[in-house]
Amino acid sequence: MSKSSFAEPEQSESPVRSKTHHREVTHPGPLPSLTGLRWVAALLVFCLHTRNLGYFNGQARHFADWGFGAGSTGVSFFFLLSGFVLGWSARSDDRPTAFWRRRFARLYPVHLVTACIAVFVMGMGKPAGSAANLLLVHSWWHPWWQTLDPVSWSLACEAFFYATFPAFALLLRHAGALTATALAGASVLTVLILTRADLHLGVGRTLYSFPAARLPEFVLGVAVARLVLLGRWRGPGLEASVALTIIGYFLVSQVGGSYACVACTLVGFTCLIPAAALADVRGLPSLWRHPALVRLGELSFAFYMVHLLVLRAGQHLFKPSPIGALTAFGVSLALAWLLYEYVEVPARRWLLRPFLRSLRRTPVSR
Repeated sequence: MSKSSFAEPEQSESPVRSKTHHREVTHPGPLPSLTGLRWVAALLVFCLHTRNLGYFNGQARHFADWGFGAGSTGVSFFFLLSGFVLGWSARSDDRPTAFWRRRFARLYPVHLVTACIAVFVMGMGKPAGSAANLLLVHSWWHPWWQTLDPVSWSLACEAFFYATFPAFALLLRHAGALTATALAGASVLTVLILTRADLHLGVGRTLYSFPAARLPEFVLGVAVARLVLLGRWRGPGLEASVALTIIGYFLVSQVGGSYACVACTLVGFTCLIPAAALADVRGLPSLWRHPALVRLGELSFAFYMVHLLVLRAGQHLFKPSPIGALTAFGVSLALAWLLYEYVEVPARRWLLRPFLRSLRRTPVSR
């Protein structure tokens, strides 16, 4: 399902000073542990889709239900992570148009290419739905939410988040810990209210994919980033946060409804993301910044965008099975590398080059 949110962090162009537990540290931007965790979230979504598409049967199906049934929570992680890294790296002199341009350059080239692949693999579908997909508004109308590349519904949510982010950045730019805490608390409360609506009012899948319903997760990430930058975050360490996340992950099977699972992992993810970021800032041990995981995290957006198309094609090319799932994984990872190296990175450079040139030509006020 996004992830983008699953969006790659925007790194600050100049060091940002932050107080953590009353001790100032300077962070230049890179948070490799979060990049590594992005891969884990993308992998959970992949495993969920292998189960949903029948790649596991018999005893293997029971294991897949137990281990991968909550894989959709990886999308919630993407949404929280997106808010956190944008809040973490926001610059006070950034213009909304510049921000939106960078986000477009980051996400849209891969989306456009995978949409074209989807036409080849799955057909065009209804023209109106396809047009909505290309405009990244298809999640606002439930009949279109999985048009073309089905996982791109989360990009429509991310597009909405990005549209609202400059307003939240302005609100929190000079806000203290009390305002950030109130915003985080309101976000959590909204998720809990929506969870109850999902469970008792039968809102279901529409709520799960509706961008406005997923906004609180993004805003929570932004607010938590502000608390960390203010040195007022008091969450548990990395190991305890991982434990909370695992507990929440396996609680998902105890709730019904597609959106209701968000509440199960909300606490764990809210603790895990800042804990991993602070581990990087302070130089503490972190499994998630292993170079292999960081490299896979760089490929995670392209992997997320292409994997379901590969799994769909695999249903027709070979018999779905655990071996077929491994084959689809290898093909998806190879295609993700190609998309990253030959679409995502060069397209972003090309789209931003005129913008960066104009910045260099603009006189700097002193």
